[in-house]
Amino acid sequence: MAAGDTVITIVGNLVDDPELRFTPTGQAVARFRIASTPRFMDRQTNEWKDGESLFLTCNVWRQAAENAAESLQRGMRVIVQGRLKQRSYETKEGEKRTVYEVEVDEVGPSLRNATAKVNRTSRQGGGGGGGFGGGPADDPWASASPAPPQGGGFQGGGGGGYGGGGGGQQGGGGFGGGGNDFSDEPPF
Repeated sequence: MAAGDTVITIVGNLVDDPELRFTPTGQAVARFRIASTPRFMDRQTNEWKDGESLFLTCNVWRQAAENAAESLQRGMRVIVQGRLKQRSYETKEGEKRTVYEVEVDEVGPSLRNATAKVNRTSRQGGGGGGGFGGGPADDPWASASPAPPQGGGFQGGGGGGYGGGGGGQQGGGGFGGGGNDFSDEPPF
């Protein structure tokens, strides 16, 4: 992160499925839009009301892009952390426009009204910051054996409100792939 970056965290619903593309150099990038609608209590009517929705376009890169495209779906409530960027351009008619986008550092499903099963991906390449597949070289979790590839990272529970019935869990995997034999010993 560069000095002066505006880091934001936004919670909202995916407007569409993430769209995965690849740059000419083969770098993965997923683009998605998120809608965040504040709610407030109207004291006169004693009812909850929706405020004005904020729509933001988000871009996530590299392995995190592939993970997001595989795991996230339209309608899911997600938490996004990233850097707010402003981009200006001119339309064909000569009008100047400014758009705001988020360069995503972290993204995942909100667990407020859902459950998720985390399946670690095998690391490709070196560090690159935290998140999906990155992390510092001295990461104490790096020694844990990665889970075998098993498809989508988000496994919605039945009727959880994310457009899915059914869901269910997949066997194996989880953090470190060690099943349910958790140790009280710290990982370092």
